[in-house]
Amino acid sequence: MSTTPVDSTTGIWQSRYVWVTVGAVALIFLAAMQSLAVTTVMPVVSADLDGDALYAVAFAGTLATSVIGMVAVGAWCDRGGVLAPLTAAVLLFVIGLVIAGFAASMPVLVVGRLVQGLGTGGQTVALYVVVARVYPAALHGRVFAAFSAAWVVPSLIGPFLAGAVTEFLHWRWVFLGVAGLTVVAFTMVVVRLHGLPLHTDEPATGRILPRLACAFAVAAGALALSLAGGLGPYAWVVVAASALVIGLASRPLLPRGTLRAARGLPSVVLMRGLIAGSLFGAEIYVPYLLIDHYDFSPTWAGLGLTAAAIAWAVAADVQGRFGDRLGNARITVIGTTLLVTSTVVAGLTAAFGLPPAVLIAGWAFAGGGMGLMYPRLTVLTLAYSTPQNQGFNSSALSISDSVGAATAIAAMGLVFTALVGTDAAFPAVFAIATALALLALVPGLRLGHAHEDPATTHTRASI
Repeated sequence: MSTTPVDSTTGIWQSRYVWVTVGAVALIFLAAMQSLAVTTVMPVVSADLDGDALYAVAFAGTLATSVIGMVAVGAWCDRGGVLAPLTAAVLLFVIGLVIAGFAASMPVLVVGRLVQGLGTGGQTVALYVVVARVYPAALHGRVFAAFSAAWVVPSLIGPFLAGAVTEFLHWRWVFLGVAGLTVVAFTMVVVRLHGLPLHTDEPATGRILPRLACAFAVAAGALALSLAGGLGPYAWVVVAASALVIGLASRPLLPRGTLRAARGLPSVVLMRGLIAGSLFGAEIYVPYLLIDHYDFSPTWAGLGLTAAAIAWAVAADVQGRFGDRLGNARITVIGTTLLVTSTVVAGLTAAFGLPPAVLIAGWAFAGGGMGLMYPRLTVLTLAYSTPQNQGFNSSALSISDSVGAATAIAAMGLVFTALVGTDAAFPAVFAIATALALLALVPGLRLGHAHEDPATTHTRASI
């Protein structure tokens, strides 16, 4: 981690940091744009490629393979520099986008999404390590605030823009356009990072292959879970086996005590996975519900997610200003309450055919809850970390994120497929999301404090 002293006037846009900041924020922005865009346009893609059976796999598969990328890049970073692993991750991300953009069938598109997941996971971890090694600790919060903004802006314009591109051009440009822009953004980063001392002074020496094997097992389990719906009477056997594999294989990839919600970093990591599973698992069905039940166009269905993005931005700013006064426990209670409220409203809307405005307004509560909780968990993770385990802890947080979301999406997809054609399909999905949000209270009340830098805590979510 960089120990360069900074004064109160130093910022992430200063000449020594500006190009790294611009490039890193651009990469986050484009990854966010693509993720949110796919959520909006996938119902159209699925219909165009006759891929209803693989709808959930197109989401869960990307998250599943991202675990492999996270573990590989995290270990790579802990053993040396960050430039080579970041380059490899970005290359895989672009290749996956190109495959998906030219896909002539849903299976080929899923393959592209799998490759894309390898890059997305690795890119996230590598950028976290870049933050740790390039910027002083007092600036970490400002960088993550910029990262938050890079997520919020796509949340505001991404779904609408993706819907418009799909409606007036073609959904393929949602993938191909981001691929071209990613190359430009990466060039900004790589030119500036090339001459910086990014190697850790005390590289990790642990074995990589066992952790990689576990990552492959987790990814295989998540993929099997997402495909179980097409296996007829054997589906629940595959579900049980997949859940067991995911649980066992993920343990070495996470801090000790994560699955039993041990106090401190393990609970930080576990909570991240639970709230990610609740939000991202349910979120893909919000535009689906608007298009399927209310005949929204892709453009207007995308706008249905915008209220949540605005709420996320506002809540993140509130958390950045008053988070210390609130404390981790209160943020957990308030954040999970907002998330539960949103999933309950979504379920009631689907069950009783309430006006779509109720769904859109209710989903805004989800953004508010995540805006409070998400940035806090990221900074707590770095605060609990040392230069020797920055890569491991960063990858663990992202792994929990992806495994939680992938498992929830796969389970929801299985239930949705089993109930499709009935009035219970959408309500069941949102009921699962509600249960996950409530479960997040357990680790959320055991986060502890990692002596977060005051400047970091105050600024981490200001946008």
